[in-house]
This record gives sequence, structure tokens and C-alpha cells, in this order.
Amino acid sequence: MSSDKPAGAFAALSGEEFRRARGRFAARVTIVSVMDGRGTPHGLTVTSFSSVSLDPPPILIRLGRGAASLRFFLAAKYCGINILGENQRAVSEHFARQGHDRFDGLEWLPGETGVPLPAGAPAQMECAAVRRVSAGDHDIFIGAVVRARVHKGEPLIHFASRYRKLPAGKR
Repeated sequence: MSSDKPAGAFAALSGEEFRRARGRFAARVTIVSVMDGRGTPHGLTVTSFSSVSLDPPPILIRLGRGAASLRFFLAAKYCGINILGENQRAVSEHFARQGHDRFDGLEWLPGETGVPLPAGAPAQMECAAVRRVSAGDHDIFIGAVVRARVHKGEPLIHFASRYRKLPAGKR
């Protein structure tokens, strides 16, 4: 991106203005997951997931520095990206809440890399940690996809602060 205006020539953008604008971007709802050194699964709901390229197939996720499970992602060699299905809103909400064992009572299986993969997700990827970049109050994690599985189901979407489903005629 290029601009003729010097940095600082614009009024500061408020956090609320940015949240409203960012909320107009439809995002897939994912659960990102890791296994700690003791074999305990950890994860949280993330909508800031993106593929970076096809060859090689890296992905990126963004985690807030205030996330209780951040330390497990910093130490992990692998993570799981679980794209939730339209019928998994309760799973998303469960993983978004803090202060409890998010995997307690949840059906999941370990992937080939050992990462926990919650059952029922239409798509799941296992990723090797490649790079972490500090950006504002978040860390960006870049991972190389080493395994992917696709199952039946439509994705759960988050748009304008609400969960959505794809319209029936657009699937």
C-alpha cells in the first residue's frame, strides 16, 4: 500500500469504529487447539484465521495477548485449526468463555501430530509452527499445514457481531 499523506496526518481511529468496520467482514468460526507438555488439550474460539498461499500452504491465526491459553500456543510445535460447522454455535460459545476446561465433556480425537481435534468440524488442519509476529495487542502465528481433513457440513459464519449460516441457495 502506498499513500502520499505522511503518517500522523489522520485523526486517530477509535477502537469502536475499527470494531464496527471489521465486523462487516464475514469470518469463518474456528477453534484453534494445542496440546501442552503434560498432554492436556487447550483451545479457544478464533475468527481471525486465514490461508496465506497455496504453495506452500501456510495459514495464520491471531491471538490476543490476554488469552489465558496463549502460553501453550507459544510453546507448541503444532496446532489444530478446526473450522466449525453451522450446527456448532454452542461449541464456539463454549470455547469463547474463559475460566473453565474447554475440552471437558467435549468429544475429540488426537490428530497425527497429537493436537486435539474436536469432533464434528467440516474441516480440520494440523499445522507446524513456523513463525510468530508481534502486532499491537495480538500475536500472529504462522503455521505450515501438514495434514488436512474435510468432512460434510457447511461452515459457521460470524458477521456483524452475530452467528450466521450460508443462505440455502448459495451453498
